[in-house]
Formats: sequence, structure tokens, C-alpha cells
Amino acid sequence: MTMDLSKSKCFPLGPTVYEDGVNFSVFSKSAALVELVLFEHVDDAVPACVIRLDPGRDRTYHYWHVFIPGLVPGQIYGYRVHGPFEPDRGLRFDPGKVLLDPYGKVVAVPDGYSRKAASEPGDNAASAMKSVVADLDDYDWEGDTLLMCPFSATVIYEAHVAGLTKNPNSGVAADKRGTYAGLIEKIPYLKALGVTAVELLPVFQFDEQDAPAGRTNYWGYAPVSFFAPHGRYSSRKDFLGPLCEFRDMVKALHRAGLEVILDVVYNHTAEGDHNGPTVCLRGFENSAYYVLDNDRACFANYTGTGNTLNANQPIVRRMIIDSLHFWVEKMHVDGFRFDLASILSRDESGRPMENPPVLWDIESDPVLAGVKLIAEAWDAAGLYQVGGFIGDNWKEWNGKFRDDVRAFLKGDDGTVPRLAQRLMGSPDIYGHKEREPEQSVNFVTCHDGFTLNDLVSYNCKHNEANGEDNKDGTDYNVSWNCGVEGPTDDSAIEKLRNRQVRNFLTIALTAVGTPMLSMGDEVRLTRRGNNNAYCQDNETNWFDWSLVEKHADICRFTKSLIHYRLSREHGKTTRLMSLNELLHNARFDWHGVKLNQPDWSHDSHSLAVTVWTPGNLVFHIMLNSYREPLDFELPLLSKDGVNPWHRLVDTSLESPDDICLWNKAPRVTGETYSLCPRSIAFLFSHVRERL
Repeated sequence: MTMDLSKSKCFPLGPTVYEDGVNFSVFSKSAALVELVLFEHVDDAVPACVIRLDPGRDRTYHYWHVFIPGLVPGQIYGYRVHGPFEPDRGLRFDPGKVLLDPYGKVVAVPDGYSRKAASEPGDNAASAMKSVVADLDDYDWEGDTLLMCPFSATVIYEAHVAGLTKNPNSGVAADKRGTYAGLIEKIPYLKALGVTAVELLPVFQFDEQDAPAGRTNYWGYAPVSFFAPHGRYSSRKDFLGPLCEFRDMVKALHRAGLEVILDVVYNHTAEGDHNGPTVCLRGFENSAYYVLDNDRACFANYTGTGNTLNANQPIVRRMIIDSLHFWVEKMHVDGFRFDLASILSRDESGRPMENPPVLWDIESDPVLAGVKLIAEAWDAAGLYQVGGFIGDNWKEWNGKFRDDVRAFLKGDDGTVPRLAQRLMGSPDIYGHKEREPEQSVNFVTCHDGFTLNDLVSYNCKHNEANGEDNKDGTDYNVSWNCGVEGPTDDSAIEKLRNRQVRNFLTIALTAVGTPMLSMGDEVRLTRRGNNNAYCQDNETNWFDWSLVEKHADICRFTKSLIHYRLSREHGKTTRLMSLNELLHNARFDWHGVKLNQPDWSHDSHSLAVTVWTPGNLVFHIMLNSYREPLDFELPLLSKDGVNPWHRLVDTSLESPDDICLWNKAPRVTGETYSLCPRSIAFLFSHVRERL
């Protein structure tokens, strides 16, 4: 294989396609020799060509690079890197391992891929993942651009690419189930639901074998590449299919007015601990890419997965920024949710930093200006930064919203004061920053933990299927089974569970902040009590489309709440604001069952609030998590003594009376409203002036 030294460049990193060939560049500071290995087939045990990069000729600073004339997209390749294997110094070079290009845009996985072979001594060429050259400019976006929807008009739907359509009852053709193409077919459902953004669980190429024996890493929190879309999510059989099909999906979602947010994992990789496989970064420069323990042979584990990415090391910082640029500029992604984002605030010794460079790089980057940035502001080693995450632009998953809303609706003592804060956008957490109300991403469920159905159906986790003796997953669920553990034919318990589900949805979709729903909660999707189903690639995790009809009442309730959330036509009001904006710009009068007498005591289980919005719209919200009905006094709104209240929502009522159209909401008579046990009511009225 010939080389053209005059065209060999150290930048850009990764493979760059030109008319007459391909340039390769990769970082390795401590390597003695780097070999670029080209393969004809992904499962070849012997490369078709080995190109040895000369340290004097093909290296600029710590970057090894070469230009190969005549090479074209679709070429399969990898690297072998020679150097000392001295774990006590943090060096783990192993030329027997074929390595992925850290900047590769496509990953090919042989049928015989073996994580075990990548972890043990010896040559693993036949069973190694390999990179594939791709031309990033060979795609017609047809004028597609980022949507830039404001957070005030955003409702997020967290979903799994495969899980949305993999069930045989999805109505999607067998060859498209579980793929980007399959997701496109469910866009009409997402539009009808009313959400505005789809937050996809990890789509970076990940190691499906990073799971207990006999199981599959389904969620995808085991990346091997920060640039390549996961290949198995493509319905196409060619290597370059994932790039094109992912873009097709984004383009289709954008045409429907739906943003794409990626759950990104920049905190660890699938290479795991010191016993883990050598797949990519470990084989290029282990001590640069990972935070090492005091014993340099071991990895610091702030993620609970065996290793921690060294995010504030300059090379790694650049890689993270380059990755984000790639997904925005080349893949048209609208935003990112950063898994265990607090890891990104740790230095090379693992200590939290006051001003982490990588977070400020992301915050201030012009390419990322206007892109949605959402932090899971904690890590697995106890660093909890909700309300204190660095920067001015980050939104945060509000774990306290989840826990406090669960505790209130469960009927726990001492929850009423905290609930009031959560309804108002958590000013006790975020008020000191004088930030927009949407900084709080409000959710009660997500992929991690119980589904909404299971939250009201189980007191304890049931993770036996994971093969870890039910020891995995959290024991802190703040759940209540309503009287029976798991499924039941008892109609009274089912009625109560339906009511609790409506209660959770009502709070999540009306509180000030940015609401997020988890896939299937709108139809009571169950995982049968498994609160850590990361390794279940089966019907435990797949969306059961029969539930759309079975729980049509809950689905309708969810759609209506989202419509009211985003609607700017609130009956007779003339102010064009979403409900989130109305509530944020409102004044709140707090009550208990008696007007102007809120009960903040430890054993209180009820709360009411009158919300005076700009214009002439007034809401009155009553929440009862007590086991008995309560009579709430209603505010007087007219001087003639007539209360012009109308009932928009009452979660104790059966469909269709549980939620009404603005213009068909029934009139509420009398001076009090009787609210059933464990229920929420939402009244509204139009007044000329506040009495």
C-alpha cells in the first residue's frame, strides 16, 4: 500500500475522506510504534494490509498520521499500538489487540465479536470490533436544520430506539423493528401524544456484551465510540447504513416538529476495570484517557462501571467537544442529556473542581449555543450537584422533584412543604441563581427505576431476572403498591392505581419547569417490578402496543395534559403564553382545606393553591394524598357571591370526566369542593380583577 507523505496531516483527527484518498490521524503520546491495519472483511483474522507509521516521519508531536491514496469510504480498518505494558505506570499497550479509531464514525461488529477475547492475552483480530471509513458530506439534508425550540414550550419523551418498536405487536415490519427506521414509523404516535422532543437512550456504539453472562447490555450505557451511531439500530446491512439511517430519522423527526436529544455517556467506557477488554482508548494512551487510582494499575471508579473518563485532561476535553460538534453539525442533533454529568467536574485525581474546564468549554462553545444541555447532576460516588451544577445554561434532572412528588402521593408525612416548592419550579434549589424556571427538568420516572405503572404496583424491586440475586438496583423507590404486590384482578385496587397514575402525570405536566415523560408511562407500561432492567432485551423493556388500547383512558389523559401544557389559547384569556409561562409569571396564594390557612405540619397530606396568572385567568389546584375525602373551601371570585369556577381536571373521576375541554368544563357550584381520597382537582376561571 502506497503512502503520500506530502498529504499526510495530523488534523483532523480520525479518517478524513478526500477525492484521491483518506487521511488518518490518531493520538498516542507513549506509543513506540503505531500500525494502521486494513481488512477486507470484518471477521478477518489477518489484515489485508499493515501500514507501519514511522515515529520520525509519520508523527507530529503526539499525533500519528498517514495519507493513503486511492482509499475510499467503506474501508474496514483498525490500529495496533506497540509500547510498554506496565500497569503500575498506567501503561497498557497490547499490539495483539485491534483497536477502534477513537474518532471513527462507523463501527463494524463481527458476528463472532468477543469481549472475552479482548480481555485476555493473544491476538483478537477475527473477533474485534473494527472502524469503517465514512464520507460525512455524502448526505442530502434537504435543508434540515436544528429546531431550537424554547424550553418553555418543551415536553420531553425519554425513549429507547429499539424498545419503541421491537415488540412484534408494534405494527412495524420485522426487518425494521428496533431500528432508526422503525422509530420513524412511530412519529405519528409521538405527534398525537403531543411531546416536542424525543430523548433517546444512548445511541453511541456500545458493547452489548458488557452485561452478566447470558444477558445483553440493552440500555447502551457502555460506549466504545463517542462518534459512531450504534450499528444494530440500523435496518440496513451495509456498514455505512447506521450513519444514513440515523440521519433519516433525525430529518423525519424534525419535519414533524420533534427535536432529538441524545443521552450521552462521556463519563466512562465499556473497557471497564483492570480486568476489562482493550477495545480503544486503553490501548492508545490509558493514563491520559482514564482517571487512575493511587495504584496506577487500577482505575478510579466514580461511575460504578469500573472506570472513569478523565474528562478534564486536555486530549479528552478536545475529544468530548469534537464529539458534540459532530453530533450537532453532521448529525443535526438538537440537544444532549449528560449521564452522570458530575463526573465532568472532577479533575485528573478525581477531586471536584470549582470551575471544570470541560464544562465551561461546553457552556461557552459557539457551535453548542442554543443546543439543549441537560445534566444528570450527580455521580455514583456521592457527588450530588442538583441546584449547584456549574454554568449558566445547563438544565438539570431534578431528582428531588421525583422523590418529593413520589413521597407526597404515597402519603408520607412531612412532604407538603417540599411539594409546594416542586410545584413552583423548585425555587429552594434554583432560586439563588435567578435562572429561568425551566432549569428544573421535572420527572417522576425514567429508564432507571420503576415505570409509572410499577411505581403504583410494587413496594419492592423484583430484579431476579438480571441474575444478580435481586441485589442490583436501588432499594429506595418511594413506591406504593396500593394494597397488592404486582398485577391484580381487584377492580378497586386497579381503580386506585389508575388514579395515582393520573396524579403523577398531573403534577409532572403542570408544575413549573421542563416536564419529561418516560416511554410507555402514558399507557401504564410495566417491567414487572424490575427497577434495573438494563440487561433485558426482551418484552420486559419493549413497548407493548396493546396497552395503547387497554389503557386508552390514561393515554387520552396524558395527551390532554400535554395539550394544556403547551396551548396558548386558554379559553378566554388573551395572553399568548404556555401554561409553564403563565404559572411562572403568576402569583400564588396557598391554602389548606381552609382558605389562606395552608397546613405545613408534619402530618399534613393536603394542599391547595390559587394561581393568579397575567391577564384574566385564575387556577385553583387542590391536592389530597389523605386516605379520606376532604372538603376544600373555594376562593370567592365575584362580588355578587357567585363563584365562576370550572372543573378542568379531577383525577378521581373516570374518563372522559377526569379531564375536560376548556369550553366544555362543567361549572362548579357551592363554596367548597369535595375531593376524593388520593386525588387532585384543577379548577379555572376568568375574572376581570382579583378580589
